[in-house]
Amino acid sequence: MIKAVIGLGNPGKTYEDTRHNIGFMVADALASALKCKKHKKECCFSQIYECKNQNLIIVKPQTYMNNSGIAVKNLLEEYNLEPSQILVVYDDLDLPLGKIRLRKSGSSGGHRGIKSIIENLKTENFPRLKIGIGRPKNKKEVAQYVLSPFKKEERLLVEKTIHSTVECLLNVIKYGIEKSLNLCNKSII
Repeated sequence: MIKAVIGLGNPGKTYEDTRHNIGFMVADALASALKCKKHKKECCFSQIYECKNQNLIIVKPQTYMNNSGIAVKNLLEEYNLEPSQILVVYDDLDLPLGKIRLRKSGSSGGHRGIKSIIENLKTENFPRLKIGIGRPKNKKEVAQYVLSPFKKEERLLVEKTIHSTVECLLNVIKYGIEKSLNLCNKSII
């Protein structure tokens, strides 16, 4: 059973609407859908929403993307959770915008936030939900690309993707990962 949904991103206004922060955007949308209450104080280097009627927390690590593992490790210790009880939501360059993919475990795939979590938890065995953001044509522009906002013409697809991702997460929370794979592993368009 999933006890914590962790959306990855970078804190602060500068990064608010960037591709790298789609995990934060989904966390906020899920918290809103479930009418969760935001903790007044940060805990475990994270912003935390409590969803009492769901026995769930929604988490936005505030350690910046590349150090997400520090916050996640603290969270597991503070809430006495196992890696199998979390679901990490993050951006994926290798999936096109409008595609989401639910996995029970796996490698970092080059994502530094996931790499940090794997290093800190000393395991790859935790569920994750990847959200496609596409890849720039020039590989040298990756860092600039992930830290840039979505284009105006992408906004509608981004909103639909966030909505579908929240539907997927609600299904995972209710029925578990195994029963949610078919619903979640799809293209939005």
